[in-house]
Amino acid sequence: MKRRTLLKASAATAVTMAAPMVQAQTLPVGPIRIVVGFPPGGGTDALARVLAQKLQVMWGVNIVIDNKAGAAGVIAADYVSKQAPDGNTLLMAHINSHALAPSLQPKLNYNVERDFTPIGLVGVTPNLLICNENQPAKTVKDLVALCKKNPGQISFASAGGGSAQHLALEMFKLRAGIDALHVPYKGSGPALTDLIGGQVQYCFETMTSATPHVKSGKAIALAQTRPKRAKGHPNVSTMDEQGFAGFDATTWYGIVGPAKMNPALVKRINEDMNRAMAMPDVIEKFDQYGAEDGGGSPERFAEFIRSETQKWAKVIKDAKVQVDS
Repeated sequence: MKRRTLLKASAATAVTMAAPMVQAQTLPVGPIRIVVGFPPGGGTDALARVLAQKLQVMWGVNIVIDNKAGAAGVIAADYVSKQAPDGNTLLMAHINSHALAPSLQPKLNYNVERDFTPIGLVGVTPNLLICNENQPAKTVKDLVALCKKNPGQISFASAGGGSAQHLALEMFKLRAGIDALHVPYKGSGPALTDLIGGQVQYCFETMTSATPHVKSGKAIALAQTRPKRAKGHPNVSTMDEQGFAGFDATTWYGIVGPAKMNPALVKRINEDMNRAMAMPDVIEKFDQYGAEDGGGSPERFAEFIRSETQKWAKVIKDAKVQVDS
């Protein structure tokens, strides 16, 4: 409800301000690219396409989704950081490229604060802690006990070393005081295949990827990883509710551009994003992917990125996480 209220308020502001601002805010000429750091078909790509479709109609300008997959979104982010700040090239930023990579990759070619212009938060998606139906522990409490009884032997899959799913596991290990076996895969697809097949026992996975398997009964959801329950899984309790106060390990998305974009252009794009995300059909589609609480100002998104970067830097340091760069 809070998200809807925020977006409606933002949309109302955008409508009242749009008329006098149109002349002052010139949109980019020619096609606009929204670069996505993951292959077509995933949650990041799907949300970018929903938003692009609406903005294309509003602006009367062709918007193309440009998939530059690789290095958990870092390749796409590096590319956009080097583009002209004219608004023709934007990035669907992701937790991996903008909150995790700065601490995981010391030789990163870009600086998140220096090389990008935050425009707007698109949405935040919980992870689900899941297992296959044959596992003995089907509550968080029982899982903690199982891990303590079998230190380093209970296996957790992830979409890759240094991914948001991997870092959710590291946060869990720190908070629960357990040792567990991390098994990285090259993406969510193979990780989920092996989880369901019984080659690995548990994993933290994005709600977008995990939901079809949970709904089919092939995977069991033990918990979700935001402090509040997502609308898509009202009957799955949170880690917070199961004894881990404030546990917050999510995947999130937002639109950024290269550094030094014209503030008037940033304001225009942000206002139109808020208008689009307040539309009922967009809210419905975002809810299907578990993406909530998007919208707000560029300043709100910038502060969100900073807080996420600080939070995960501490987890990475405390857990001594290292990945191949």
